[in-house]
Amino acid sequence: MFLLRKLEGLLVRTKQNSSQFLSTSGTMSNPIVTVKEGKLKGATKKLLDGSTYYSFKGIPYAQPPIGKLRFKAPLPPKPWEGIHEAIEHGAVCPQADITTMQLVEGSENCLFLNVYSKSLQPDAKQPVMVFIHGGAYMSGSGDTDTLGPEFLIQHDVILVTINYRLEVLGFLCLDTADVPGNAGMKDQVAALRWVQSNIAQFGGDPNNVTLFGESAGSASVTQHMISPMSKGLFHKAIAQSGTCLEDWSIGRNAKERAFRAARYLGNETENVDELLEFLQGEPATNLAHLTMKTRTPDEKFRGLPIHFTPVVEKPFDNVDRFLDEEPIDKVLTNKIHKVPLMIGYVSHEGLLMLADRLRKADLYNKESHYLVPRDIATKLSDEKRKEFGERILRFYTGDKGISSETAEAIVDMQTDLNFAYNTHRFAHYYSATNEPIYLYRFSFDTELNFIKSIAVGQSQVDMKGACHADDLFYLFNNEMNKDFIEKKDYLKKIVFDVTKLWTDFAKTGNPTPGDSSVRWVPYTRAGKEFLDLNHSMTPGHNPEGPRIDFWNKLYCDAGLPCITKSTL
Repeated sequence: MFLLRKLEGLLVRTKQNSSQFLSTSGTMSNPIVTVKEGKLKGATKKLLDGSTYYSFKGIPYAQPPIGKLRFKAPLPPKPWEGIHEAIEHGAVCPQADITTMQLVEGSENCLFLNVYSKSLQPDAKQPVMVFIHGGAYMSGSGDTDTLGPEFLIQHDVILVTINYRLEVLGFLCLDTADVPGNAGMKDQVAALRWVQSNIAQFGGDPNNVTLFGESAGSASVTQHMISPMSKGLFHKAIAQSGTCLEDWSIGRNAKERAFRAARYLGNETENVDELLEFLQGEPATNLAHLTMKTRTPDEKFRGLPIHFTPVVEKPFDNVDRFLDEEPIDKVLTNKIHKVPLMIGYVSHEGLLMLADRLRKADLYNKESHYLVPRDIATKLSDEKRKEFGERILRFYTGDKGISSETAEAIVDMQTDLNFAYNTHRFAHYYSATNEPIYLYRFSFDTELNFIKSIAVGQSQVDMKGACHADDLFYLFNNEMNKDFIEKKDYLKKIVFDVTKLWTDFAKTGNPTPGDSSVRWVPYTRAGKEFLDLNHSMTPGHNPEGPRIDFWNKLYCDAGLPCITKSTL
């Protein structure tokens, strides 16, 4: 009897496993996959070439961070009974839409991820790519309205996209054991842990995970590279337009900002416990868009309006710290997870800020010290800040100042101080690890540059090149680019070529392996090799060299870590 029951149990498990992966035959429209917490029902979808892939949306990777769990590190997901429907996306996190500044209510129960795979066979061992969305740590989601999987998974990789808590809900820091900060980053860690535990069930290889992201998501990628919590959770990294060295990617005076947020909401307490109780009782939508309401007078004009961000956490017993040291110190001392790295920026990142800078031209021309980034400005006297501001303005515009006539120079300035310089700086320091680094500049300028078209409309100034976040439309399918790509073969080829670089890197650690028609040479300190991603995929050396040298001298002159002869 005992042996019979064992055989019956084995037969049941075999049937469960076979039904779990029956979807690979294309005969099952709603595949069932079993993960640690229970069963998931997904959907069968079509790629552009008509082939099949499998979609699992709205998978809970942590417990809902609601009530007394608000602002705290995520807890592991609880098991569920029956079959969890994973056909539609879960709720987005409460936020202010970064493009319209309209409140998006969403739900605090928003810690969901999405998995897309062409094969559910457990022995497929497909490379896994986990994407962290941008949006200034205050906006965005992993949903297919912008992050459709079809372009990437056509190359036989698995794509995972995630939600994480944003702005105050994700990045409030009270310098206490209960709210040490970085809840949103710990959400990302929880998602990566879920991938390690479960991705094999979707045909993925947990030992070949590439973490990639854009803008705040890119800075997040490099923060994971220095976080003790993220060690071993990924094996390659792609950083698109942002690093942990940017002044906008690390929070300062976070506790004071929390009290300013409460005062804006009508609470004048000076007690941390009362502050936490008050903020935990506020409707979630009241906590969205507080970045703009909590700026200091200086922050209204200096740098980017990104302030609820990752912080260096104070140590507390039995509390894991996502960031335990200043990012620059970790990078300088090689306290960093050593993985192959692809890193770069788009050619005209600063187009996104051009309209704002032109609107405030008189202010910046008169008060050029506001052009000095925060990490430098805090090290200087008022007199020195003024001197540095004049140097910046003169370097880019000569004696003409900020105006439509110098628009391209202003775009270069914003590109360099917010993205390009610290990309070069990060690559330079990271090269000490001897891990392969592939540096790029993204310059494609086609009908897919949707963010550029918006920026040009706002500033009434056009120029060649790619704007901040334009690269996303070459990597992810969505309603904006779908028709263009389906109707224009040359755009389809560009998308194929760009996504092949990304996925070949995910597969091999080299974006142009084997007999690729393009050879992308790894970055070295001596050669500063890079690939310009354009119609001809042009290799080169030292992009934006004189401009990078200018910023490097500013950092050196301010007494901050910079690229010196001793580090060459």
